[in-house]
Amino acid sequence: MKFKLLLAFSFWMLLMAVSCNKDEITFDAPSQQLRFSADTVFCDTVYHQVRSETYLVKVYNNEDKDVLIPRINLEKGSASLYRINVDGKPGYDFKDVPLRKKDSMYIFVEIAPEATGPEAIAEDKILFSSGAGQQHVTLFSVVQDAEFFIETPTNPNVIATHTTWDKTKAKIIYGNLTINPNITLDIQPGTKVYFHKNSGMKVSTGAILNINGALNDEVILRGDRNDLDHDTLPKNWNSIRMEANSILNMNFARLFGGTRGLDMKQNTANIRNSFIHNFFEYGIYAVGSAVTASNLVMNNCGESCIGIFRGGNHSYTHATIANYSKSMGTFNRSGITATNEWKNASGTTEQGALQRLDIKNSIVFSDRDNSVNFEQTPGQQFEFMIQNSLIKYSGTTEAGFNFDTNVNVVQSIKNEDPQFLNYFAAKMNLRVKTASPARGKGNVTVAGTVPMDIVNVSRTTNPTLGAYQ
Repeated sequence: MKFKLLLAFSFWMLLMAVSCNKDEITFDAPSQQLRFSADTVFCDTVYHQVRSETYLVKVYNNEDKDVLIPRINLEKGSASLYRINVDGKPGYDFKDVPLRKKDSMYIFVEIAPEATGPEAIAEDKILFSSGAGQQHVTLFSVVQDAEFFIETPTNPNVIATHTTWDKTKAKIIYGNLTINPNITLDIQPGTKVYFHKNSGMKVSTGAILNINGALNDEVILRGDRNDLDHDTLPKNWNSIRMEANSILNMNFARLFGGTRGLDMKQNTANIRNSFIHNFFEYGIYAVGSAVTASNLVMNNCGESCIGIFRGGNHSYTHATIANYSKSMGTFNRSGITATNEWKNASGTTEQGALQRLDIKNSIVFSDRDNSVNFEQTPGQQFEFMIQNSLIKYSGTTEAGFNFDTNVNVVQSIKNEDPQFLNYFAAKMNLRVKTASPARGKGNVTVAGTVPMDIVNVSRTTNPTLGAYQ
């Protein structure tokens, strides 16, 4: 018992001694400049009164001593559009901020601005003041005015009258936005349409969607996450769903980053001078539909850039349909898939005639062995023509047709690398190099039906295959 009391007494005496001799931590003024993880923070495009993503800057103390930073503040103070959080504390002005030697701390940045016009620049600086001199980190963002379309249990989120959208405000869609039957929505040049996660647009029976972009003033349809990595990622939103007997007219548009781009059933689409890329399943998913497309550029779709089901009527002229993707490497990644069959929502298989599938003066290529997959049902109409086109072809079994002796394959090239300038999603440029086998191989008569390429260059002589001359 005496031993236990002695042991306890010794423990408490040792604890008191350690406590009494604890070194005091002292902080000195910085004698060297601080180091930052970035000298400029680019907050990607943000919308009127919508809080941005949170960005961070790391601040490093490279000295062999603990320092006390006299002041960290936003240059514009309380009037700033930005807010910062320094070492866990929110605000815009901080005094005597400690930073241990050889250590770092986080500063978090966000912005929730008021728009002052269709598009403006928001800029400020985080200032660091000390005896070592003043330093700063620049904050920069583009701010857009926006109009919101929000589906709720009490708001079905419909367009019920003929409507025109222009570029004075970005359009941001939460949930589904429905164009009512027999209603027309016109989208003018330069308009930006953003879809929140799991959101989309439905074009009802008899409705018309006119996407009227212009050269150098495209209509953009994409997810509402503007940070750079989301430009190359699919599945940020759902699709534009076209119901039976609806009509799509699309010119100079860029559609990307969803699950399906155009999700069509028994409707008509006329597509010109447009980009459809980075979709989880299909860029164009067409069931028993009619699609006429020229100067179309597609890439990076998980199942297929174009999926044609239950037949239909299709024409693709001077199209560049590529499918290269590291992020969706286990998917089929076809260029064009066409079949007479389609399995409906109840699981029943429906059949339809493929009245026409024309692929003319086009490139259909992939990093897979085969870029075209035809699945004809015996006894069903399946009409196709591949004319003056370059395709990736692995054989009759996989492709579903014979390339070499087929009267429906005319003056076409198989398996020669089209030599794209850059097919990666982050820096996609599907122009072809000077030495490309696609150069000068187009049919002049076909080119005459689409005399200008996607960037308004004439192709009436020596036409190059694909959307670019």
